[in-house]
Amino acid sequence: MSTLLFGSTALADRIERVETQMITAATEAARQRVGDGVFVIPVSGGAACYAEDGSPLNKVVGLGFAGVPGVDALDEIERAFATRGTPTQVELSNLADPEIGATLTSRGYQLVSFENVLGRSLDGELQPVMPPGVEVRLSDDRNAWLDVVVDGFAQPDTEGVPSHEDFPRAIVENAERDIEQAGATPYLAFRDGVVAGGGSMRISQGVAQLTGTATAPAHRRRGVQTALLSVRLVDAARAGCDIAVVTTQPGSKSQQNVQARGFQLLYTRAVLVKPRK
Repeated sequence: MSTLLFGSTALADRIERVETQMITAATEAARQRVGDGVFVIPVSGGAACYAEDGSPLNKVVGLGFAGVPGVDALDEIERAFATRGTPTQVELSNLADPEIGATLTSRGYQLVSFENVLGRSLDGELQPVMPPGVEVRLSDDRNAWLDVVVDGFAQPDTEGVPSHEDFPRAIVENAERDIEQAGATPYLAFRDGVVAGGGSMRISQGVAQLTGTATAPAHRRRGVQTALLSVRLVDAARAGCDIAVVTTQPGSKSQQNVQARGFQLLYTRAVLVKPRK
C-alpha cells in the first residue's frame, strides 16, 4: 500500500512546474521542426506556448503559484495567439491563486472544460501486473508506437466527460513526437504478440509524468492499460521518483483504471478560453 497523498498547494505547484517544463520543451522541439511562428513566453511561473496551427501544445500552463500575471503580460500573450489565429487557452489548477481566475473571466475567458490530475506515491513494493497474453516493453519501433497511440486517441472511450478538443491525426503525431523530444520515453504493449497499446513517461525532479497512454479499440478491456501503467510505475520507482502523476478526462475509463492502481485525485484544472476576435 502506497502512502496516501494530500493535494496541497505545494504539491500542485511542484506538478505544475514539471508540466510547464514538459510543454515548453515540447514546444521548443516543435520549433526545430516548424521554424518561424513558434513561441514560448514565460509568465508568472508558467508559460504561454504555441507550436503550430491546431496543436494541443498551444496553451498557457503553470499559472497560479508565482503571482498574478499583469495586464501587460496578458495583453502580450493574447496578441501573440491572436496573430496566429488561435484562441488563448489557459489550464488553471483549482489550487491556484483565485485572483487569476477572476482576472481571466473579467477579460472574457470562458470556462469550457475540466481535466483531472491524479497522483500516487511510489513508496512500497511495486510489481508489474501482466494479464495473460500481455507484454509491455520499451519501444524500439517509433512508427508502431505512434500508430497505436494516435489510433487510440482517434477513437476515445465514451465514458465520462468528453474532451472539448478534437485534433487531426497529423497534429497528434507531431505533438507526440515533440513530447518524446522533450524527454518522454515510449512504451509499447503487445497482446498475443500484436501491438495493442502504447504510452510514454517523462521523469523530472522526482516526478514521473505518465503521458500519451492509449489502447487500440480491439484490445480494450483486456488489461492493456493496467499493464502499461504498472510497468511505468516500477521503472519510475527504480529511477528514483517519489511520485507519479497522470492527467485524465473527468469520469473516464482512464481515470477509473489509474484509481484502481492507487492513484488519487489531487486537483482539477479548469480550461478557460478567450475566443479569438
